[in-house]
Amino acid sequence: MSRRQRSDPRQLDGLLVLRKPAGPTSAACLNRIKHALGQPKIGHAGTLDPLAEGVLLVLLGQGTKVASYLTGREKIYSGELKLGVTSDTYDAEGAVTAEAPVTASPEEVAQAIRAWEGLTEQEVPAYSAAKHKGKPLYSLARAGEEVPVKTKTVTVFHAEPLEITLPAARFRVRCSAGTYVRSLVHSLGKRLGCGAILTQLTREASQPFGLDQAHDLEAVLGEPERFAQRVIPLAEALPHWPRLRLSEPLAALVKNGAWLPLSETGQGQTQAAGDHAVLLTPEGLPLALVEAQAKDGQLRWAILRGLWSEEAPGREKGPGSAS
Repeated sequence: MSRRQRSDPRQLDGLLVLRKPAGPTSAACLNRIKHALGQPKIGHAGTLDPLAEGVLLVLLGQGTKVASYLTGREKIYSGELKLGVTSDTYDAEGAVTAEAPVTASPEEVAQAIRAWEGLTEQEVPAYSAAKHKGKPLYSLARAGEEVPVKTKTVTVFHAEPLEITLPAARFRVRCSAGTYVRSLVHSLGKRLGCGAILTQLTREASQPFGLDQAHDLEAVLGEPERFAQRVIPLAEALPHWPRLRLSEPLAALVKNGAWLPLSETGQGQTQAAGDHAVLLTPEGLPLALVEAQAKDGQLRWAILRGLWSEEAPGREKGPGSAS
C-alpha cells in the first residue's frame, strides 16, 4: 500500500467485534469509538438498525480494506414480533398505520415463521438506506415523496419459532447478508391477514464472528487501556481464509505486484481456482489478500488487496448490510 500518515498515534489496524446496544445507530457507535479512542479511520461490515443489538463488525485502520470480504457472509438473528399491528417502518419504531385482530393460532404463526425458508425475494422497507436515483429511500419517505417499491433477492437458510405467546412470537433465522428481518416480519403479518411488526432483534452472528466474541460498547469506551487487547489483529480478521507465511524474496515479489504460483507457497495440491488466502510476511504481518486464478497455464495467487505498510515495523496492531 502507499504511505499514509496516521492523524492519531492511537490508530489501530484490525477488527473489533462489538456488541451494539439497542437504541443508537451503527454510525453513532462508531463515532463514539472514533473520538474517544482515537480511531479516525473506522468503518463496519454490515450495519444494524437502531432497534437492533448484537454483533457489529467494526473495522479499524487497514482493517477497512477487508470490509467487502466480510459483509457478504451469512447472518444469524433472534428476535420478537408482535401481531395485529402494521407500521411504516415495519418495526416498533415507526408510526402505526393499521391494527387488526389476531385470529391465527400459535401453530399457524409457527408455520408462517418456518415458511420464510421458502422466500427467494423480499420487499425493501421504505425506511431503509437502499437507493432510488441516488437518493436513500428513507429520505424520500421522510420528505413525503412517493417511494418506489423495490425487491431484492434473499435466502433464508433456516427459520424456527422459539416461543409463541400471542400476540407475540420469538424466532431465530439464519439468512443471507442484506436480508431485512423486519421485512420478513412484515410479510408474515400480511400472510396472516393481521399485520406484524418487529419489536426486538439481536444479531447473534455475522459470520465468522458471534456474540461470544463481542465486546459491549460501554466496556470498550470505559476501559481504553484494554482497547488494543480487544482488537483482532488484521492478519486474523478473516479467520475463514488460510494464512500463508512467505519467505522474504517471495514477499518482495508480492509487493512488486507479482502473481505467485501456488506451488511456490506450498499450496499447489490443496487449493483450487477461486480459493482465497491471506499472505503474510516472514514476521507474520499481513501482506495481501489473494485469490487463486489461472494464468500462464498454472494457478497463481492474484492480489486482491495489498495490506502491507511502509511504516517502521512494530507491534502488529489489532486494527459497510441490513436488519
